[in-house]
Amino acid sequence: MNQDLKQKISTFEEGSPDENPWVNGKPTPSVITIEPYNKLWVTLFNQQKEQIIQKLKDKCLAIEHIGSTAVPELNAKPIIDIDLIVADPADEPSYIPWLNQLGYKLTVREPSWYQHRMLKLETPNVNLHVFAPNCPEHLRHILFRDWLINHKEDRELYIDAKLSAKEDVENVHQYNQKKDHIVKMIYQRIFDSL
Repeated sequence: MNQDLKQKISTFEEGSPDENPWVNGKPTPSVITIEPYNKLWVTLFNQQKEQIIQKLKDKCLAIEHIGSTAVPELNAKPIIDIDLIVADPADEPSYIPWLNQLGYKLTVREPSWYQHRMLKLETPNVNLHVFAPNCPEHLRHILFRDWLINHKEDRELYIDAKLSAKEDVENVHQYNQKKDHIVKMIYQRIFDSL
């Protein structure tokens, strides 16, 4: 890996604090559930992958199962996280209407943070993250997934952090904040290994 790419991947950028990312308003409070790993999650991802590729055709540059449901033996929220790579996430008319036909709804728009878009699907429960090629956040997602697949001790540490973080929170943002120090610690081990 070249030094420039390593630097970009190991630098966590923040979006603009003045940006309101919520397309349809903030999500309502919800209970965070963490379930044991379920092989069905891979099947659900593969089904969505095929449908998305069929709809988007060559607009889909890459599609990856990311997040905890992509890691065997890792407890997770039963939500399939997918990264979709398109040429330009800001060009919403080039891909969102096709995703809408599959039931996906745009919920997050963050131009100041890697041009990130997120669409949700209710059944099955999917968070579809849209990034551009070589986006550092997408590359971090892949590194984190692969690291947890291959490092049992960090996978177990992450399970403990998730189970602890889900207590006394009202939303996913609070849950993510409570486990952030463990996530950053694991990322540092990943960056040190590059």
